[in-house]
Amino acid sequence: MEATSLLAISFLLLYFTAKHASSLADAAPAAVLDISGKKLQKGVNYHILPVIRGRGGGLTLAATRNKSCPLDVVQEQFEVSSGLPLTFSPVNPRESVVRLSTDLNIKFSAATICVQSTVWKLDNFNELLGQWFVTTGGVEGNPGHETISNWFKIEKHNDDYKLVFCPTVCNFCKVLCRDVGIFIKDGIRSLALSDQPFIVMFKRV
Repeated sequence: MEATSLLAISFLLLYFTAKHASSLADAAPAAVLDISGKKLQKGVNYHILPVIRGRGGGLTLAATRNKSCPLDVVQEQFEVSSGLPLTFSPVNPRESVVRLSTDLNIKFSAATICVQSTVWKLDNFNELLGQWFVTTGGVEGNPGHETISNWFKIEKHNDDYKLVFCPTVCNFCKVLCRDVGIFIKDGIRSLALSDQPFIVMFKRV
C-alpha cells in the first residue's frame, strides 16, 4: 500500500512539475524571428533592415551633430547598403533567444576610432534639434538605474517589427517610452525617438 502511495505521489509531482514548466514556457514572450522565420539568437550577427523600400538601407555608425565621438546610429542612405552587423544581448544572461518586449542591449560588431563601446544608448536630449538621438558608448549588461539608457526592446508592428526605448530594468526610475524612428537632417538619417516607428526586419549575416 505504501509503495503504491509513493508511486502515485511521484507521478503527481512529475505531472505538476511538467505543468509548471509548460506554464512558464507559455508565459514567456514570443521569440523575434528573422526574415527566414528562424528565432533571433543572442550573440549572432544580424543586419537590421527597413521593411519599407526606397527609404534608405541598413544601420551603421556615423559622426553627426558636429561631434566626432561617440558615433551615432544612422541609417544608410541607399537601400542597397545593408550597414554594419549587430548582436543582441537579452537582459537575462541565461536567455539564448531574443524575445519580444524584453530589455536587450544592441551592439555593432565593428571597430571604430572612438574609445567608446559600440553598444547603443539613448543620448541626452538635444535642445537645439528637439530630439533624443540613439548613439553609442553604452554599457553591455549590468541592468539598473546606472545603465537605464542602454536598454531597448523589439516590439511587433502589425506583421513586422519596430524598435522601442522603454526600459524596465529599474523599478523606481521614471523613463521615456517611445518608438525609435528616423530623424532626417542635411541628408543624414539618424535614429531618434519618434511618433513614427522605423519598421524593421532582421537578416542573419
